[in-house]
Amino acid sequence: MSDTSRSGLGDFLRSRREKLRPEAVGLANGRRRRTPGLRREEVAELAGIGVDWYIRLEQGRTVSPSVTTVDALARALRLGAAEHAHLRALARPARRRAFVREAVPDAILRLVESLNQPAYVTGRRWDILAWNAAAAEVFDWGGVAEADRNILAWMLTSPDARRLFGAAWAEDAKRMVAQFRATHDLWAGDPAFIDLLQRLRHGSPEFAAWWKAHDIRGVSSGRKLLTHPTKGVLHFLYASFQANDDPALKLAIYAPAPPLG
Repeated sequence: MSDTSRSGLGDFLRSRREKLRPEAVGLANGRRRRTPGLRREEVAELAGIGVDWYIRLEQGRTVSPSVTTVDALARALRLGAAEHAHLRALARPARRRAFVREAVPDAILRLVESLNQPAYVTGRRWDILAWNAAAAEVFDWGGVAEADRNILAWMLTSPDARRLFGAAWAEDAKRMVAQFRATHDLWAGDPAFIDLLQRLRHGSPEFAAWWKAHDIRGVSSGRKLLTHPTKGVLHFLYASFQANDDPALKLAIYAPAPPLG
């Protein structure tokens, strides 16, 4: 594991430990605690591993946990499915080349352009790589410089995005940060990802706290309610799909939906 990978693993373990209440794992909360959450020795005991060894994990020192140990830690920390998968990925990071912005195959471009409902393609770093006319009418990304076409940067730093999402902006933006974190941690240290984080920290007052929380969420389908400056209130169902040509590419599609209730 690289230094960056070990640091990411330790930070994630620490963030989960500090969020877990003693009573949630059947421990008495009688003694005064100087820090929130569980103690390191409590996590080690719950996982059935040595305290010193667990401390080395959190400190990002040179250790390589087995799959069995990772799964035991996931159970001890009461991790959800997305968090458990993330912990496994952090413990066994793949060797990666420097990030390069993806290219969208012509067949996918033509498919996106042929759709009547809003659709767009993003890459591994959540760069906005392609979109159709229907998406342009809703999101208006045409006026954004190519280097700045990133769905997370747009969501967190653009006043237009805040107006479009309205009262739901904070909830949706925080969810997106947690989803992006799962990818970022596997590319931490790459210059392209470092550059994106710097832009988010400078452009979004909320980002630092959300990032420090180190929450992890999986990508899922759902509903969106948008308030467009000329089209008014828009209700959508949305889902995203991974491309077989390049697993880094994600196709997002929005379908008009009736209002709830």
